[in-house]
Amino acid sequence: MAKSDHIRNVAIVGAGGNVGRLMTEALLKTGKHNVTAIAREESQSIFPDGIEVRRVDLGARETVVAALRGQDALVITLSGFTPKETGDQLIHAAGEAGVPWILPNEWSPDTANEQLVKDVSMFQPKVATRKAIEELGKSSYIAVSTGFWYDWCLAIPGAFGINFDEHTANLFDEGDTKISTSTMSQVGRAVAALLSLPVKPEGATQACLERFKNQVVYVNSFSISQKEMLASVQRVSGTKEQDWGITKEPAQQRYKDGLEEVKEGKRSGFGKVMFTRVFWSDGCGDFEHSKGTLNSLLKLPVEDIDEATQAAYKRWEDPEWIGRKWG
Repeated sequence: MAKSDHIRNVAIVGAGGNVGRLMTEALLKTGKHNVTAIAREESQSIFPDGIEVRRVDLGARETVVAALRGQDALVITLSGFTPKETGDQLIHAAGEAGVPWILPNEWSPDTANEQLVKDVSMFQPKVATRKAIEELGKSSYIAVSTGFWYDWCLAIPGAFGINFDEHTANLFDEGDTKISTSTMSQVGRAVAALLSLPVKPEGATQACLERFKNQVVYVNSFSISQKEMLASVQRVSGTKEQDWGITKEPAQQRYKDGLEEVKEGKRSGFGKVMFTRVFWSDGCGDFEHSKGTLNSLLKLPVEDIDEATQAAYKRWEDPEWIGRKWG
């Protein structure tokens, strides 16, 4: 535990990744944290300046344990397709190294919603990881639910149904269902603000990490419908509704079609299942209004939707952008 009862030393797995880099930069900006990137020996990632890089062999746990010694918190941000065994290795190594706090690989819609997790198998390892941390009993977790990343997913036609190139929009049901989403920058700010809280209450300040011990917490940028996303896209692109081809598709049928595609081994099916499920009318995608967020407590900024949409456009214009394969 940090001597001042604050988190000082933070290790990040995935510090060179899309959102991991933003977390790292936000943590450094506070001036309160020493950041260490935990990277595979063979990693070619380029890491932000101002951090230490410790290379490990995930197949040799002792190297991970050694890299994590002296850390007050471990932040895990990896691809959703990362094998569950990798997460298990990290949390066991963290426990052995005496790391008291873990922010597991959450960064998603509300995986405390049992029905959502039942319906979307990709979310199930997140629940298993939280359970494993508690059962191990050596570290505590705070799982940060952010919803899908707005400025990433908006640029994927198969995610929110909007195709920048073709000027088409496929609305699920009527396109009125709101979901809670976050920009990647907001995710980075949330992590930095959360880990800047005292571990225990200080004076009149009750906001502290202990308050959120072994819980899922929520942050977001917007709670927004497809129609509202499309309106922002039209403002940013200087187009009008008549310039777009708009279709509608029942959300539950799209989800079922995705399940069939998964059975056939089609990657597109995973996207249909994962993204469409949060747009069902049961409200599972809108955690802001069902459970509330920590935005105010963490003093997160109110963002401009059109600026976030513009960021998505810039991402789509990059021919090397990895999101294009989700099409």
